[in-house]
Amino acid sequence: MIRILLAEDQTLVLGAMAALLRLEPDFEVAGAATNGREAFDMCERLQPDIVLTDIEMPLMTGLELATQLKERRLGAKVIVVTTFGRSGYLRRAMEAGVRGYLLKDAPVDALAAAIRAVHGGGRAIAPELAMESWSGGADPLTERERQVLRLAGEGKSSGDIARQVHLSEGTVRNYLSEAISKLNAANRVEAYRMARDAGWL
Repeated sequence: MIRILLAEDQTLVLGAMAALLRLEPDFEVAGAATNGREAFDMCERLQPDIVLTDIEMPLMTGLELATQLKERRLGAKVIVVTTFGRSGYLRRAMEAGVRGYLLKDAPVDALAAAIRAVHGGGRAIAPELAMESWSGGADPLTERERQVLRLAGEGKSSGDIARQVHLSEGTVRNYLSEAISKLNAANRVEAYRMARDAGWL
């Protein structure tokens, strides 16, 4: 049996995916999490073979989850199932050690085939995304710039961001200024929008 952990913050989608996967004779849904932090904790406890995760989730994104699993060498292979088909997301997913990347509108049999392929040591990338990933521009942002820009895009002030990421307010402003400059944006709001549209957040 292939033991699968699901990580998806939309309860309806989570329930539907679990129900569909349970119809496959060689799949076992070992657990389901509604945020990235919960998914990581469950991976440590349940040791699944495969983690199916969305990208945008509370507390820890799917890409951060994949990075943590890779760094801790927990052995679970990650497949991203998301609505985000931008090249920047796929490139970052590959860097995080993700083995599969599918869009949520993929047919169920494609998802099942991807799970089996990744479990067997292969990769499963939606072909249209693989082509697009090589035509998109490179991500100019550092991880810290990406972090503070993401928080700024959520409406947090420099002071709020500083407290959350344990930096001085001046340092946060410097990171935001660097990100704005690299993206040739007019301000932090425009920089956030541009980075998000490119799939760099």
